[in-house]
Amino acid sequence: MSKAGYTQVAGNEGAEKNANASEIELSDNIEKQPLHAASPAKKPEGKKDEDQFLKDGKSKIDYVMVYKNETKEGEDEAKRAKRRKEFFANLKEEGLILEQADPDTIPAATEEGEELPASESPDYQKMEEEDKNTFIKVHAPWSVLSRYAEEMKIKMPIKENDIDEPTTIWTFLRKVPNPFALSTEFVPQETNYFTLAFVRSREDEFIMESRDTFFSGTTRSRIVHEILEKARYDPDDKTKFGYDHMVANGSLAACFPLHDGDWHSDQSLLTHGPLNDRHLLYEEWASPKKFYKQQPLNLIRSYFGDKIGLYFSWLGYYTIMLTYAAIFGVVTFLLGCITLGSSVKVQEICNEEGVGSLVMCPLCNERCDYWHLSSSCFYSKLTYLFDNWATVIFAIFMSLWATMFCEFWKRRENTLQYEWDLFGFEDNEENVRPEFEAKAPDKRISPITKLSEPYLALRTKFPRIAASIMSILFMILLVVAAVISVIIYRIAIKVALARTGSEFVSSMSSIVTSVTASFISVILIMILQNVYERIAVWLTDLELHRTETEYEDSFVFKMYLFAFVNYYSTSFYIAFLKGKIPGNPSDYGKIFGLRQEECDASGCMQELFINIAITMCGKQFFNNFMELGTPVILNCIRSYKGRQEEKKGRGKYEQWEKDLDLADIGPRGLFKEYLEMVVQFGFTTIFVCAFPLAPFFALLNNLIEIRLDAFKFISQLRRPYAARAQDIGAWYAILVGIGNLSVLTNALVLAFTSEFIPQAVYKRRGGNGTLAGYMDFSLSHFNPEDFEEGSAPIDSEFGNITDCRYRGFYESTAPYNYNYDNWVILTWKLFFVLIYEHVIYLIKFALAYMIPDVPDFVRDQIRRENYLAQQALHEATLQRALRDDQDDRKGGASNA
Repeated sequence: MSKAGYTQVAGNEGAEKNANASEIELSDNIEKQPLHAASPAKKPEGKKDEDQFLKDGKSKIDYVMVYKNETKEGEDEAKRAKRRKEFFANLKEEGLILEQADPDTIPAATEEGEELPASESPDYQKMEEEDKNTFIKVHAPWSVLSRYAEEMKIKMPIKENDIDEPTTIWTFLRKVPNPFALSTEFVPQETNYFTLAFVRSREDEFIMESRDTFFSGTTRSRIVHEILEKARYDPDDKTKFGYDHMVANGSLAACFPLHDGDWHSDQSLLTHGPLNDRHLLYEEWASPKKFYKQQPLNLIRSYFGDKIGLYFSWLGYYTIMLTYAAIFGVVTFLLGCITLGSSVKVQEICNEEGVGSLVMCPLCNERCDYWHLSSSCFYSKLTYLFDNWATVIFAIFMSLWATMFCEFWKRRENTLQYEWDLFGFEDNEENVRPEFEAKAPDKRISPITKLSEPYLALRTKFPRIAASIMSILFMILLVVAAVISVIIYRIAIKVALARTGSEFVSSMSSIVTSVTASFISVILIMILQNVYERIAVWLTDLELHRTETEYEDSFVFKMYLFAFVNYYSTSFYIAFLKGKIPGNPSDYGKIFGLRQEECDASGCMQELFINIAITMCGKQFFNNFMELGTPVILNCIRSYKGRQEEKKGRGKYEQWEKDLDLADIGPRGLFKEYLEMVVQFGFTTIFVCAFPLAPFFALLNNLIEIRLDAFKFISQLRRPYAARAQDIGAWYAILVGIGNLSVLTNALVLAFTSEFIPQAVYKRRGGNGTLAGYMDFSLSHFNPEDFEEGSAPIDSEFGNITDCRYRGFYESTAPYNYNYDNWVILTWKLFFVLIYEHVIYLIKFALAYMIPDVPDFVRDQIRRENYLAQQALHEATLQRALRDDQDDRKGGASNA
């Protein structure tokens, strides 16, 4: 039989009171003991949940600390051992119970069948030759939990919610069978309670079945995390504290709360039920067959914490709202497909015997020949699909949709803040960052507590902020340089393709250039994003923010500002710069001596669409692969040894060993998930009139993203610290800003990039209400004799050409200045932008004003909870006064 033992390292209550210095001494010699290998499966099979508790079978494991036990002694390892000893001693002083998982050995047998001593086992000797992992299991007893719950102002239930939900149309709709609803058999609706900040002296006022179950697993891990985050490991240096610093300097290998058990089962959920909450979350949330179901948000929040619960709630709400935008976008695209055959502009360009036979001026200098307008037939069809009358209506809808999404999410977020006890978290519950307490160079008297507190004066803060701003500007200039390099590539490759002499290659030069340049942009974006993230972390650390919320908001704004320039700069170039100042054949516009790119005769909308589609979809595919593919591959490699040993019957692959082999979520937590979705939100709003299918592709991605993220959190990541957050932080302000910016950008795209305004002007002024003759109207005449030096084609196959056409509204004779039509159209473009953005902004602000941030029902519940809190405080004051009065009477009687 296998031998499994545990050693008590530190304790604080009951029998643990005697485990003082003698047990801490074990951590001094802890590295000399034979311990776990990287992923061994050494323990014998036992009861199902035994690896969730300490050896007493009752004390739940709240956290696990891991460190590597080096076989080679050295100065560095001695320092790490000293740090661990101090760290463990300080945790003991706080009252935590630490239990070390002793080494597991499989006894070997002699040829006669006798069992060898454990120390002579070949497996033991093999382990001695390797580096091992030591697992320290952490349990917080009631005294620690209750004390920290009071200090952290954790709200606990005092009374069941007795306010009836008002009857509305949604009340009746919820009674209609819903195929998207969760199964109430396995995910029942949670009881809603009024809550109050926990106070130990009033313990009997809270709803409590037992002390063991009063605090949830996420609350317990929050409390233990708070202790681990502040415990010092160097008594002579106040800046040396926290488990994260211990991990960074190698004293610890990892520190994490345990998963509840296995996430999958060979048995059916219907017949055997869930093994644990983790298994239930997989079956009802992460399983691909549940892709159309609602998310079990309360279960997600109770297992992973409020912060992760808020993220998935926001992602789910965003995905639901995308459904309406996707339907409208698909309808817009289908209308373009249906009416394509009736487009006069497309018919004219594709008519090789009519307007399509017009001779166009060369696309590059000397090597490029003249070409026929009909060569743009394919581009004109592609452009029409995304540049038609329905696009204007869709752009207006999306501008209002962005506002509706932000406002209705604010209502939903405030409802969750009440239901999950998040109101006032940042003001009342959030603690000062340990880094700020240790490193803040100044002190001041707090205006709230009137006590001395660490402080960062403006004279100290200003140089740090200035350094951040300068670094951010430098990185933005680096992105601009990358964009310019892509522009030069576009110009060079287009010229190279046009000079091949092949009519087919020349006709496809525009689309080939757009596609390849977009792929290059995606690659540059990914590289620069990873580089800047490291710089942003260093800059944010330098700024020394007081709270975790302030730290995260600062980091988010830095990263998104960079991401905005990084992801959207090429699209801004195509939409607002390309082809806007190309000049005329007698005086072409140039960039670094190279002739500037020109838009196709049918416009630049198709290039903008291609760039947005490739950047948006390419980014999403790459991110999904990196977020899920990489952890799956690495986890399989790390866990191979443990799984193989368990299959061979050599013992159980313990839960803490399984969790150690999983990937860590990282110090930035949900940042990358939020960034990916907010960048996507930008693509679906800022340039949506150029790509009406963007919401549809975003919807498809998000339906997959939710389940991929769920699977990743359930099966591929260690269980993260159950962090709290009042809201989605700085991301909401960014979403509102994007929504407001999208109004202006879509107005400018419709006015200056699409053909909407020139076509409308032509219909009114010269087309008699139709677009017949529009292409002839939009193309200017040029005499080839006026080509600037080095521009005229050499050895043209077109022979003697006396007139060629080019895009724009210019005079027909030298010096080819802008004509009257150009100024009329420009005036109407500016007028359209002014009217469009004013009207849409007025409607947006009206909607924002009319939609209250907090539902009336939630407001009533908040008032009711505040009333109960006042009543509880009043009753406690009266009871205290009665006790004091009785004590005074007893004292007076005894004196008498």
